[in-house]
Amino acid sequence: MVRLLVLYNPPEDAVAFDKYYNEIHIPLAKQLPGLVRYTISRNLAANAQYYLIAELDWADMASAQAALRSPVGAACAADVAKFATTGAPSLLFEVAEV
Repeated sequence: MVRLLVLYNPPEDAVAFDKYYNEIHIPLAKQLPGLVRYTISRNLAANAQYYLIAELDWADMASAQAALRSPVGAACAADVAKFATTGAPSLLFEVAEV
């Protein structure tokens, strides 16, 4: 399995961020080809380094890379700048159960 981890920095306006993320970005990202799983985690600590962490999984690296290079992948990447104005670094890595 391959995972894309997106680390959203604390937004300037959490209400606006949540509304856009839930209503616009999630439905768009769920259209990524071959997406197996999509979860989000919120950090409830007052001074957390990250506001929200999204985990998107694909069966393998080829599937993940194809999805990210697809028109939907390009649209998702462009969309992040519209609501994650404080930054959203990401990591792509293989996941193994131990």
